[in-house]
Amino acid sequence: QVQLVESGGGLVQAGGSLRLSCAASGSIFSINAMGWYRQAPGKQRELVATITSGDMTNYADSAKGRFTISRDNAKNTVYLQMNSLKPEDTAVYYCNLKTRRNNRGSWTEYWGQGTQVTVSS
Repeated sequence: QVQLVESGGGLVQAGGSLRLSCAASGSIFSINAMGWYRQAPGKQRELVATITSGDMTNYADSAKGRFTISRDNAKNTVYLQMNSLKPEDTAVYYCNLKTRRNNRGSWTEYWGQGTQVTVSS
């Protein structure tokens, strides 16, 4: 089993910054991808950014240029630095981990419990 523990959410004014962290523990294979998704009230959960174990990154258009995802493999931790925050970034942010034993195996996916980010105008 895998556990994901998120931290770093909170209330910030528009234009401000926050840094989210997600620490993973448990049975994590070397082939994995970690990332952040968010869900605003009344909306579907959406991708924010992901990073693979090979440090390949992917960002939603809304995050490009403002958010940076990074990871510390030794700590199994992923970070999301969010700058120039906007009220529309307000959402619950969820940490996600996908992992598989080898390149032919199926992916197993895990979710954190979520952390609230609120950006006031």
